[in-house]
Amino acid sequence: MPERGLARSLVEAYVHFDLVHGGEPGASRRAAVEQDEDGWVVRLGDAEVLVPQEAEAAARYEKLIFGTGLSELIDPGQWVLVAATYASRALEGGLFFAADPSDAAGFDRVAADWRFAADAVAEALKFFPEGAAELPLDAFWTEMGRSLRESQPDRITRRKLESDLAFYRQSLDDFRRLHDR
Repeated sequence: MPERGLARSLVEAYVHFDLVHGGEPGASRRAAVEQDEDGWVVRLGDAEVLVPQEAEAAARYEKLIFGTGLSELIDPGQWVLVAATYASRALEGGLFFAADPSDAAGFDRVAADWRFAADAVAEALKFFPEGAAELPLDAFWTEMGRSLRESQPDRITRRKLESDLAFYRQSLDDFRRLHDR
């Protein structure tokens, strides 16, 4: 039996699989989910992730997409990349939505992408020790996260992430206000 990763929400489990299977866009759509006595087990290939019932319930109660506490699956560098992906989708989707502002589903997709971008940055910020401007090296345990930190360390400072978070939240607010929803 494969070793189980531990996720804080079903959404975090799916994002993790998309990162692990990075060469396959939407790989998580092929994941199988089943419920057992511990919670939900999400499987893709030979990997599996457990989402405890209490963790999913807490995420839903707190209205946190990715869950409460600190991720054990996705490191801060990966969260920054996830945020950038969702922000890029939101920007592109906003352009298409502007061409047809009657598309309610398009509106929902753009709004969700801005929210996911903001929430992913908030996840990266959780890793910062109190008052620290930068993250310690051991906060990055994945190749993807370490690579980002080595190649673009300025993208993973508290100042930059707080700026990104404010921008993504403001972009969501502006999008909603501009389209009166």
